[in-house]
Amino acid sequence: MKKNKIAVAVALCMAAVLTACGGTAKTETTKAAGAETTKAGAETTKAGAETTKAGAESSAAGGKLVMVTNAEFPPYEYHDNNDIVGIDADIAKAIADKMGMELEIQDMAFDSLIPAVQSGKADFTAAGMTVNEDRKKNVDFTDTYAQAAQVIIVKDGSDIKVPADLDGKKIGVQTGTTGDIYAGDIKDANINRYNKGMEAVMALTQGKIDAVVIDREPAKVFVKENAGLKILDEAFTEEEYAIAVKKGNTELLEKMNAAIKELKDSGELQKIVDKYITAE
Repeated sequence: MKKNKIAVAVALCMAAVLTACGGTAKTETTKAAGAETTKAGAETTKAGAETTKAGAESSAAGGKLVMVTNAEFPPYEYHDNNDIVGIDADIAKAIADKMGMELEIQDMAFDSLIPAVQSGKADFTAAGMTVNEDRKKNVDFTDTYAQAAQVIIVKDGSDIKVPADLDGKKIGVQTGTTGDIYAGDIKDANINRYNKGMEAVMALTQGKIDAVVIDREPAKVFVKENAGLKILDEAFTEEEYAIAVKKGNTELLEKMNAAIKELKDSGELQKIVDKYITAE
């Protein structure tokens, strides 16, 4: 009987020892497995961070720039079959190349250009865009890349000889341009607005208006293509062209300014201008 009790006691002790050992093994296994899981999670997180970093570097090194313009403004932008070409198009392409990015050009009405940039539908606009205080309230401008002027187109034999003679006349302008803005200062003028500069010029040739106020370089093209017209010697205003980006987009502005400086310093920008505007 005593032996049986001893045997039972020994058996109980052995069971207790085995249970205790089993519990320790389970704890160690769980601990080890948890550590491995944590390590694996850390590696995954690290891999994700590396992927994010790589993606950011890829984005910085490439991507697409969307430019909007009004391709009715030769020689700065106009249609050549299915392509939009001109001074602004070539300068924008050169800037995009220096930034390592692809350029996409979209055509739209002139007075829709700044809203497209403001809304983020486009990265920038280059469209013979004159820098003025009103526009500065809505967009940020790059450094200027061209000098410009608003001039007056009249018919040969017109009694309009100087800008002051525009008082009380019928003046044609392209909607949203600086010609449109500044023509509003002409005393008693009857301002006729057109979607395209060519439409204003056609109205002049047909005798519907007395003069057209428009940028100098497009004016030269229109006069060359339409007999019986001339440009007055005295400019209506003197201006500067620049590229407009969304207000506060300093990163893009700085990159574009750096590219413009390189183009100026290397003489490439002047070569682009000379390609479209020959000395008279």
